[in-house]
Amino acid sequence: MLAIVGTIPDQNFPLTTGKVTLKDNKICIRGKHIHVNRGTPALLAAAVKTAEALGQSEPFGYLIGDIGLGEGSRKLYEYLTGNLGQSDFSVLTFHYLQPDVDWHNRVLFAIEEMTKQPVLIADAGFMYAAKMSGQSAVYDLFTPDIGELAFLADEAAPHPFYTRGFILQDENPASDLIARAYKYKNAAQYLLVKGKEDCVANRQNILATINTPIDDAMEAIGGTGDTLTGIVTALIGSGMEIGDAAIAAAKINRLAGHYARPTPATQVIEIIHQIPGALQEILL
Repeated sequence: MLAIVGTIPDQNFPLTTGKVTLKDNKICIRGKHIHVNRGTPALLAAAVKTAEALGQSEPFGYLIGDIGLGEGSRKLYEYLTGNLGQSDFSVLTFHYLQPDVDWHNRVLFAIEEMTKQPVLIADAGFMYAAKMSGQSAVYDLFTPDIGELAFLADEAAPHPFYTRGFILQDENPASDLIARAYKYKNAAQYLLVKGKEDCVANRQNILATINTPIDDAMEAIGGTGDTLTGIVTALIGSGMEIGDAAIAAAKINRLAGHYARPTPATQVIEIIHQIPGALQEILL
């Protein structure tokens, strides 16, 4: 079973754990219903649809409300520290959490207590904490966009706000940033870089660049990077090798977007509903 950890942009949403389903364009967990727009809800919804299409069980969610102040994230960190060691997930994906190096490291210690070590995926805030802690190499997959990749590539930046300008400059192609992130041990075993062109890499080389189909309107739709992380989580959870899963996920995400006939007004849930058809075309 796979598990996804993240936050909901509602400070009143309580710490909630359990299997996640998708109904009436909302993710459902323990009787609570959350609209899918972007962020962790979009990631979860994409994982639900992908797992369903593959005949896999629903993902397990660890969720709490946090609007960026960190209180919810700290409560969730504490809960994970006390409970992950007794779980048996095959894949663990960490998403939007307020970066906190100390709590991040405590969570890793809890994961070490698990009977079998899961595939570890990090995106967004938790990926920042992984890099800031010097523990990036422990992870199997990071899923940064190009700006987040620049932070990983900057060995001197203690936080994304302090990524140096020369690294952020457009003339630094993704390949150079990937090489730099690996040189300074700030990357996971695999990288799935999200952007106009999606790029999958490991320490040795770039495995694939995925740039079709191209729908310019996708750039204006919030949450499409989150759906990509949800898709790859479910593919890896089905037993697919990480590099192959990352390449397939990039293709599926793009094709799902294309099938949704996107405009700037398109909502990410419309793309999520196209995932099964896209998956069928790419994999089956």
